[in-house]
Amino acid sequence: MVQEFVSKLYKQFVRLAFNVTIIVLIIGLFVGIFRTISELGLTVTEATVRLGFKELVTNVLSLIIVLELIRAFIEFFEHERIRMDILLEVLVAFVIREFMLHLFEGKLSGMEVFFWSLGIVSLIGARTISFFRWASKV
Repeated sequence: MVQEFVSKLYKQFVRLAFNVTIIVLIIGLFVGIFRTISELGLTVTEATVRLGFKELVTNVLSLIIVLELIRAFIEFFEHERIRMDILLEVLVAFVIREFMLHLFEGKLSGMEVFFWSLGIVSLIGARTISFFRWASKV
C-alpha cells in the first residue's frame, strides 16, 4: 500500500518535472528565435559582418539543439522512455554545433578537424545502429 503510494507520487513528480522542463525549453526556444531574428541586422552591418554571422550561426545551431531536446522530452511522454537514437541525435547536434563554432573561430588544425569529423561519424554510426536495433524490435 505504501509502496503504491510512493510509486504514484514518484511518477507524478517525474511528470511534473518533465512538464516544467518542456515549458522552460519552449520559452527558451521562443526567446532564442526572437533573439536570432533581432540579431539578423548585425549580419548586414559593415563593421560586424563576421561577428554577426558567427552569432547567427551559433544561435541557429543552439535552436536546433533545443528542438532536439524538446523532441526527446515529448518522446518520454508518448512512450514513457527515451530511445537511445534520439539521445544520440541530440548529442550529434551538440557536437556539430561545437565543431562549427571552433571552425569559425579558426582554432582547428587539420588533424583536429579529422578527429572531430571522426567523432561525428562515429556518433552517427552509433545512432544508425541504435535506430535499426529499435526498428527491428517494433
